[in-house]
Amino acid sequence: MFIAMNRFEVLTGEAEAFEAVWRTRESRLPDQPGFVSFRLLRLAPEYADEARETVLFASHAVWRSQADFDAWTRSQAFRDTHKEGGRTRDMLKGGPRFEGFTVVQAIPDGGTP
Repeated sequence: MFIAMNRFEVLTGEAEAFEAVWRTRESRLPDQPGFVSFRLLRLAPEYADEARETVLFASHAVWRSQADFDAWTRSQAFRDTHKEGGRTRDMLKGGPRFEGFTVVQAIPDGGTP
């Protein structure tokens, strides 16, 4: 398995708007070969530094393999999904930071959402 993550430093006053963009955008992930699951994560307030000017978000996509993820990034569906990426540009401090992980160990989650 392969996990693709992007970290976003969202300006504090833009956090709700950032979430709304993600909730309302069309996702093409479920139709992609090798796609397993997706979650958008927001750092829980109790773990954040109160003095920070940003809120940390991370997109977390699980793929059957890195090859499946790489194929997705070369697809027309990927280009179509990301063509409006500029909608959040002014909400961010800097750009997203990508991290790709190969899964070393996985423990089934028991079907929890």
